[in-house]
Amino acid sequence: MSKSAYIKIGFLLLTLLLPGWLNAQELTLFSLKSTEEGQDYNVKLQILLVMTLLSLIPALLMVLTSFTRIIIVLAILRQAMGLQQSPPNRVLIGIALMLTVLIMRPVWQDVYHNAYKPFQEETIGLEEALLKAEVPLRAFMLKQTRESELHQVLLIANEPTTLSAQEIPFEVLMPAFVLSELTTAFQIGFMLFIPFLIIDLVVASILMSMGMMMLSPLIISLPFKLMIFVLADGWSMLAGTLAATFGMLP
Repeated sequence: MSKSAYIKIGFLLLTLLLPGWLNAQELTLFSLKSTEEGQDYNVKLQILLVMTLLSLIPALLMVLTSFTRIIIVLAILRQAMGLQQSPPNRVLIGIALMLTVLIMRPVWQDVYHNAYKPFQEETIGLEEALLKAEVPLRAFMLKQTRESELHQVLLIANEPTTLSAQEIPFEVLMPAFVLSELTTAFQIGFMLFIPFLIIDLVVASILMSMGMMMLSPLIISLPFKLMIFVLADGWSMLAGTLAATFGMLP
């Protein structure tokens, strides 16, 4: 008998014997318990759900927060300056994460005080905590979602386009929010490209007039773009602009 056959037999025995062993040890996983508000999942199932959510954090970070817009703008800025690997991807991701934490701070505080803290104190159940955590996220996402993208996603989902903000399903709001973030990020990136493009055109014209056609304009324009960006305090201006697009500045 081959090794794969032994593995299949062992997996089958484990599948058949594990439920009985769990019941013998009173380690029930999928059970309900009665609470003052009704029925709630037991602690083991809650831990399983929390661990599943933790594994989905990278995906949730992109579809529920400001991370997508920030990282795309930073990547476009690096491309506009003519830099290939500086700042490296890890540095850009770190900057985007820190700005995301700062911009999403009011939402995190709302989720912590109204959802996580009551759930930790066992005053509400897991399902109610998730519903309370959805409220500030939904408000933030609706504020940043464009009507055109939301209308298109509602058509794709075969949902009525006359739904109110609170009636829109959360699974429909997420793709509409991501599409809106992509549109806004590319608009900001276009505005960032214009000054650097002008510098490239000026340098290329000067080199052409001097007959230095064999010299790459990027070699000459890159130091000027770096100097102008630093002198203009570009990083602070970019962070302030991104925060302003989310309504963080007065």
